Amino acid sequence: MWLVADPLLGHRLRIADGGQRLDIGVVPVAVVALLASLAGWGLLGALERLGVRRARAVWSGVAGVVLAVSFLPFLGGGMDGGTRVFLALMHLAVAVVLIPGLGGRPLKAAAGGAGG
Repeated sequence: MWLVADPLLGHRLRIADGGQRLDIGVVPVAVVALLASLAGWGLLGALERLGVRRARAVWSGVAGVVLAVSFLPFLGGGMDGGTRVFLALMHLAVAVVLIPGLGGRPLKAAAGGAGG
């Protein structure tokens, strides 16, 4: 999404807060996505290790809530409509990969079910 917004369409992703302006570049986008992925993976691992019943379903619910909460800053000011849209699309892109990817069937169950 960032590659479409900034280099391709020429729309700089900026957030202005008072006198300060934050340009959102590719490195912060990648780092935040990576940290969110690692945090989600860690939470899922902790839930499974603790023996939480239906750990993946619980994790998927938590991930959905975190996704919804991540949209709250878009309700405030400091960014134009294009920045708001592209940031929202980036949040959705990460969620579309992580939630089904980590919340799906465990690898052992998937491999065992396919083989017979």
